[in-house]
Amino acid sequence: MARSRYQYETSPRKLEPDIPKRRQPQRKKLKVVEDLPRQDIKISKAQKKRQTKLTLIVMGLFILLLTISYRNSQINEKFNQVQTLKRELSSLQKENEQLEVNIENSLNLNTIEKQAKEKLGMQKLTNKQTVYVSLPKKDYVESASEEVIIKKEKNWFEQLVDKILNR
Repeated sequence: MARSRYQYETSPRKLEPDIPKRRQPQRKKLKVVEDLPRQDIKISKAQKKRQTKLTLIVMGLFILLLTISYRNSQINEKFNQVQTLKRELSSLQKENEQLEVNIENSLNLNTIEKQAKEKLGMQKLTNKQTVYVSLPKKDYVESASEEVIIKKEKNWFEQLVDKILNR
């Protein structure tokens, strides 16, 4: 076989001798068996047992894998719920801390005075606005002169018993 193409490699190409190809022996054709009706095919009991056993094993494995995947999906769902609740908790804790800081700041007397002046228009008292009241040192507590009687209302059964006993 002569080749007219340029060879880019450095190693020389080996020349193959022109040998005619041998004929491969023809393979025997397989006989085609005609399909027999199902009634004519006989399956042994052992084969039936093997088939049912294999079918049960495959079904069992399928059910097992289905159960495992369902359980994993339940675990993932619960995990996502826990993560959502944790995020909610952390945001509530931050908000709570901010509110505590605001409360501590608002309890400062200077802040209270400032808000009273700005929002309510209040002012500090002057000496002209002070009014002194004198009270005698007499005791103003009065003693109880009347007796308080508390009557308990009775139900119909107690009233009936009282009528029978008072006769």
